[in-house]
Amino acid sequence: MACMPILLLFVCVFAFSIAELPDPLSEEFINIINTRQKLWTAGRNFPPQTTFETMKKLMGAMEDNFISRLTIVEHSAEDIKYLSENFDPRNKWPNCPTLNEVRDQGSCGSCWAFGAVEAMTDRYCIYSNGTKHFHFSAEDLLSCCSVCGLGCNGGMPTLAWEYWKHFGIVSGGNYNSSQGCLPYQIPPCEHHVPGDRLPCSGDTRTPKCFRKCQDTSSYKGDKLYGKHIYSVRGGEEHIRAELYKNGPVEAAFTVYSDFLTYKSGVYKHTVGNALGGHAVKIMGWGVENGVKYWLIANSWNSDWGDNGFFKILRGENHCGIEGSIVTGEPQYK
Repeated sequence: MACMPILLLFVCVFAFSIAELPDPLSEEFINIINTRQKLWTAGRNFPPQTTFETMKKLMGAMEDNFISRLTIVEHSAEDIKYLSENFDPRNKWPNCPTLNEVRDQGSCGSCWAFGAVEAMTDRYCIYSNGTKHFHFSAEDLLSCCSVCGLGCNGGMPTLAWEYWKHFGIVSGGNYNSSQGCLPYQIPPCEHHVPGDRLPCSGDTRTPKCFRKCQDTSSYKGDKLYGKHIYSVRGGEEHIRAELYKNGPVEAAFTVYSDFLTYKSGVYKHTVGNALGGHAVKIMGWGVENGVKYWLIANSWNSDWGDNGFFKILRGENHCGIEGSIVTGEPQYK
């Protein structure tokens, strides 16, 4: 079955209905995936008692009608000509440690905010050639950007980047950390079996916006802004050139139930129904067993998938992954 772009999510007619397929967290469903294709390996990431509504709640990328208003960046033929077959930004920018980081959105549909602040954090370091570091707060963006959407019930990546440009975002580490002005307040949840985190419940409310740092820093004084934001379109070569020159970007795509079981390999939608839109950070690219892929960081903790990362089919706008690229350039004080 073909994988539909995110913008067509609500008008698609799917080849399989829920009634025709086993539970997406069952061993039977995992076996179906592994017998129908060999590009990637499925396995158990979520406890079998996890509810369907909980899984859908993790998909917080709303239909983004604002992306068409952004400036479109395309790269020159000269920039594209010398791109290598494989690219991992962790090798090019070793002094930017957040390129190795996998965050955890917890039981909240805040992926739209996480994909944004993760790319912003990396780019702040990359644009300084590894000399400046600032961990942008997912908490601040999630709780204070009321125009971005519905907080834990979903948001739009474009508006997250617009918020960064016009209102700025403070620093903030992960849950239960003392890092930065506003660390994330929603605890990690368990996407892995076995594991020692609390189970993902999917019923978390959006945290209240507190415009006051947990430390002695000034909330207003701590903020950093985006210089300008833009979209990258025109095909995979332009996205590759953008990643190589400037660093990670945010993208949204349609998640199908088989994606929940991803363990390794190059993901290609095989079977299952659409759960919703999900936003992630695209980092790099490569080729595995002759199959082109994008290298992506997810925000479901490091126990999910391939240590928190995954690969997805590249060059076919698979599940809409290449049609909604948003990014920007940081502004320094």
